[in-house]
Amino acid sequence: MKIAFQMDPIGPIDINADSTFRLAEEAQARGYELFYYTPERLSYDDGRVTARGWPLSVQRVVGDHFSLGPEQTVDLGEFDVVWLRQDPPFDMFYITTTHLLQRLSPGTLVVNDPFWVRNFPEKLLILDFPDLMPPTTIARDIETIKAFRARHGDVILKPLYGNGGAGVFHLPEADRNLASLHEMFTGFSREPLIVQTYLPAVSKGDKRVILVDGEPVGAINRVPAQGETRSNMHVGGRAEKVEMTARDREICDRIGPLLRDKGQVFVGIDVIGDYLTEINVTSPTGLQELERFDGTNGAGLIWDAIEARRA
Repeated sequence: MKIAFQMDPIGPIDINADSTFRLAEEAQARGYELFYYTPERLSYDDGRVTARGWPLSVQRVVGDHFSLGPEQTVDLGEFDVVWLRQDPPFDMFYITTTHLLQRLSPGTLVVNDPFWVRNFPEKLLILDFPDLMPPTTIARDIETIKAFRARHGDVILKPLYGNGGAGVFHLPEADRNLASLHEMFTGFSREPLIVQTYLPAVSKGDKRVILVDGEPVGAINRVPAQGETRSNMHVGGRAEKVEMTARDREICDRIGPLLRDKGQVFVGIDVIGDYLTEINVTSPTGLQELERFDGTNGAGLIWDAIEARRA
């Protein structure tokens, strides 16, 4: 198969943690032909969806993990699979790439399906499962946010379309910074904020459960660094081995059929205690940590699922 990766620049990635690298490595081992480009090199050009990039090969050597062929412009409609793998922020630039990639269907399989990536932002899809998530409000209006906090006390405040733990604040009941934080966020962004009840269980970890074509294949635990609320590995969270619980499987049983039906082949959900907090479909991570802890080749399972869909 011919595979194109739409991703952030490949040079700075951590090859021992990056899930896109692991997907490319597994694809190369299967004999697939790889092509790489960054999102700003995607175009709609006179009826074709094109990308300007490079043939790609990868190797697990720190500091020398990839090589590129001659730069060329390709018609993505001639590829079997295109991976949508750039990180958020989920802004209009990101949304535009989903509109362009959507035009490749049905001849080219885009993973994850860009129509539903666009309509399933991580912090909004959970609203379809209110009994699985903690008390939540999504609002730009400060009075609505204040009223929610008055009802629930200890809360987490974060930007609705952020990622990687950026801009996440824990506001204990006595904290007086809510109005200032609201002013700061609304001063540079038109996005609403999401506010959720603080879950003390986060001190024991924020579990990342990986689903492939709607089926759970394993989980890792992400434990906050000392003095931190955020467990994201981008901000110092520590990954550790963990077993899935009956509650984790119940959550996956509820959401899995929807993910599979909507072409979300590689998904990472976040579970704190008994609560589902996010459903990550844009550029989920965790494959390499899962493989180290459990020996589960998640990248291989993902390519098996893609091969079945192509068939």
